[in-house]
Amino acid sequence: MKILKQLSKIILKITLILFFYNCAFANEPIDIWKIEKKDIINKENSTSNINESNNPNINTTLSVQSSSEIVINKEIESSTIKLAGLYDPAQNGLKIDMWSNSDGELIKSILNKNLNRNLSEFSKKILDIALLTNSYIPTNNITEEEFIEFKFNHLINKKDFELIKEFLINNSEVSNKNKLIKFYSEYFLSNSEVKKACEIFNISGAITDKYLNNFKIYCLILEDKKEQAQLLFDLSKELDEIDNFFENKFNILMGYASKDEIISDENILYFHLSHKTNNDFNYEPKMDSPRYIWNYLSSSNILKNSKSFDIENPEDLRLLERATHENVFDERELLDTYKKFQFNITQLLNAKDAYKLLPDYEGRALLYQRLLLSVDVEQRLSMASELYKSFQKKKLDNAFDNEIKVILKKIKKDDVPSNFTTFYENHTDNKLKKERKIKFNNKKIHQSKLLNYFLNKTSLPKAEKETNDILKKIKRNKKYVFSTKDMLLIESLKSDGVKIDKKYSNLYEYNYQFSSDIKQLLSNGELGLLLIKIVDIVGESNLEDLDINTVNLLVSTMNELKNVDLRNEILIEVLPLKV
Repeated sequence: MKILKQLSKIILKITLILFFYNCAFANEPIDIWKIEKKDIINKENSTSNINESNNPNINTTLSVQSSSEIVINKEIESSTIKLAGLYDPAQNGLKIDMWSNSDGELIKSILNKNLNRNLSEFSKKILDIALLTNSYIPTNNITEEEFIEFKFNHLINKKDFELIKEFLINNSEVSNKNKLIKFYSEYFLSNSEVKKACEIFNISGAITDKYLNNFKIYCLILEDKKEQAQLLFDLSKELDEIDNFFENKFNILMGYASKDEIISDENILYFHLSHKTNNDFNYEPKMDSPRYIWNYLSSSNILKNSKSFDIENPEDLRLLERATHENVFDERELLDTYKKFQFNITQLLNAKDAYKLLPDYEGRALLYQRLLLSVDVEQRLSMASELYKSFQKKKLDNAFDNEIKVILKKIKKDDVPSNFTTFYENHTDNKLKKERKIKFNNKKIHQSKLLNYFLNKTSLPKAEKETNDILKKIKRNKKYVFSTKDMLLIESLKSDGVKIDKKYSNLYEYNYQFSSDIKQLLSNGELGLLLIKIVDIVGESNLEDLDINTVNLLVSTMNELKNVDLRNEILIEVLPLKV
């Protein structure tokens, strides 16, 4: 009997998976790859033969039979070829085996270091290309699950939900995709966008996760597909994957039972179902309530108004601070509440010491009131600094993130004492920089009208003529000294096909050489590893802040890869005179 029961469960499990596929892909086209694979194959000598040296367990030939059909002949000893990504490798000068020769330990080390850094916009672009380009999954000292996890974490950090959907559509067989599906569905449900939360299940394919399975059942009910919901529920129950809480809520939603008052905050789905099935739903969050609780209560308009918090109740004030940190309330609402506290003149005059003797929330109220009363610039900066540190100590930085910028904006930079310069600069909104325009200066090659080519305003033939004309003038001016920036501009033009007259070829000597490790990566075709090394080098720095050696590395690498767009972005950021 035991064996029969286990066999029955296996059959049901298979039925469940097939059910998912039928629901998800009934109206989907057969070819789910959006990238033009024919282009990839043509880039690799029309018919790509993957070297056994690169893929020791695989001998594969791809051949194109039509523009939309690819025949794959495989001889696989231990595993199937696995692809994961979105972008066409050829689009960025890469290859489909860009990770195949790389050491997984090095890949993991670099990605673990950089995925959670506050990377610059340029670094993010490079990381995007490295992780989302369609490629074979590396196998040397790294598992498929580990590598895919990096891709997932990158997509989650980006919070680009359309990109997540596209990734799931194009990589339906990828392992552990439940993580992306869960992130997508929970994000929208926590913001009370139920319809948006459910749409991911229409393209997700088979789901083997119990929690997501329950989510899918609920979505089917909402979409008025109750017969499918009932079938999926029955199959899941036979597999012992339905708990009592979800069964009760399912029966209520299907009309089999009346509403109840049972509340579960175990996860966002159960919390939402608790609200959905209870007309008198009431829930008081706690200090340690997860973020999804705060988001849901706020977006559903079922969190009490900030004005109803009692300043005499320590728990109320701490909850208000936490809710503000979670962006449930506006910072002004919290600061206005701080103004309601009563302090004596001695406390206000000695606020910097007195606040330490008070409960933390009351101490912050004292510091804020003293800040408002301060006229002297140094005193205002001192109070603002102490107040910010008090929030930071309790990990409530976001509760005073915007208002501190408003306060500091009223202080002129020239009036800031040297001991507060760093604090002032760290909390002043630097995003309000004025856009500067390029001003051409034909006395310097790297600031000349040749830049128009990299702005896509000049054709290659015209750029070639203008380059030789400028070099002709430079040759007459024997005092002109070529800078590294000049040489980078000319070498980039040459990389794109500009031909320099022989009589000007000896005007400068460009001796840049890649370091030995970069050379090795290029020769081994380890282009994925090369890109994340660049991310590691550039890190949080903006292009305009990079030293010339790093700029040289970036431009030379992009020229080597024939990645014109990224190369041009670098040059236009670092070469021109801007006013």
